Amino acid sequence: MRAALGLLPLLLATGAAAQEVRRPLLELGVFGGGALLPDYPAAGQSHWRALALPWVIYRGELLKSDERGMRGRVYRDRDLELTINFNGALGTDSRDNRARQGMPDLDYLGEVGPSLRWVAWRDSARATRLTLEAPVRAVFSTDFSSTHFRGFVLAPEMAVERSGLGRPEARLRAGIGPVFASGRLMDYWYRVGGSDVRPGRPAYDATGGYLGLRFQFSYRLPVTERISLTAGGRLENFSGATNAGSPLFRQEFNATVVGGLSFALYRTEAMVASAAEPFD
Repeated sequence: MRAALGLLPLLLATGAAAQEVRRPLLELGVFGGGALLPDYPAAGQSHWRALALPWVIYRGELLKSDERGMRGRVYRDRDLELTINFNGALGTDSRDNRARQGMPDLDYLGEVGPSLRWVAWRDSARATRLTLEAPVRAVFSTDFSSTHFRGFVLAPEMAVERSGLGRPEARLRAGIGPVFASGRLMDYWYRVGGSDVRPGRPAYDATGGYLGLRFQFSYRLPVTERISLTAGGRLENFSGATNAGSPLFRQEFNATVVGGLSFALYRTEAMVASAAEPFD
């Protein structure tokens, strides 16, 4: 289920129009819907899940939380931005996955680290732009009783962002890029220790390197000021992955689909000027 929270920051926000408008400083809400989620990268099984997840939008100058996730802004000029980003992912119960039967569960993951983003091109109306982003994040797992460091992930991405498609405040985002992970994180997904060896599941020690190529998209369509229809997806290709020899590596393609309704339950009376471009 790792893909779910990685997409949800793109799905759950309410955004600004291309011209400057005033928006609440803080919004709290909930996303309700469903998702088809692979159990882990290159897993042979996916599961449909009902989702009910809270979200936060904060439009501060230094701290922001929106469709690009939670981040602290370190530096920004017109086209270049350096931030400290936060992300997360759901866990997987190994009892529900044939390849991992008898192995420890995959816990919830949290990610934190710097990200450099450059707006490489925008149209004159500022409705469409091309961005290049390079996040590097440390990854931690938790079962809410203990927390463990799991290594690092690097996921550079080129994305096209378009506003006003269908309705003035509708937004579409599509991005593609490779994903690399450290050996410790690869071990978390693909290592088979001696106690976990079974017929058809030999011992395997994973190494760091190339994980796969990821294409993802999201679309948000406002229905009212507080309600939006949201949809997104992710297609991952693991051809040529460093750990394709692991017995836990089962498929070269994974697909994720997420959809539902986003509800803004609380909005502060304090207002701030929202950025002049969508997706900021």
